[in-house]
Amino acid sequence: MRLTHLADYAVVLMTAAARRESESGGEAVRLSSAGLAQETGVPLPTAQKLMGQLAGAGLLTSVRGAGGGFMLARPVTAISLADIVEAVEGPIAMTMCSGGDGPSECALDANCRVKPHMGIVSSAVRGALGAVSLQSLASER
Repeated sequence: MRLTHLADYAVVLMTAAARRESESGGEAVRLSSAGLAQETGVPLPTAQKLMGQLAGAGLLTSVRGAGGGFMLARPVTAISLADIVEAVEGPIAMTMCSGGDGPSECALDANCRVKPHMGIVSSAVRGALGAVSLQSLASER
């Protein structure tokens, strides 16, 4: 399994945001798409799109106008890698049939004996990603 470029970039942006907040002593910091794009190397249009998606998922809050920008919506300990990935990619599902209860587009769907178990696998992966906090991603190693 590999993250898409967008999910990877979202993790990079959120990690940079968490580091900025940490550097400010835990105070909420106003962030701009342009500033984070420059700091991380994520292309500006991509950073703008992702920050909108992250705000839509409740991970960032946005403030309009002069002095506006984005801020982390929750403490860094309350945001997980799974939250960030799902904000960009949608629910974590290891196969196309494990994302819902109805029939999938898989040619094997009608006779598949593995399908009932793939939800367990997806839950385990989500649990592993959920155990990684934004705080741990942002910490210096």
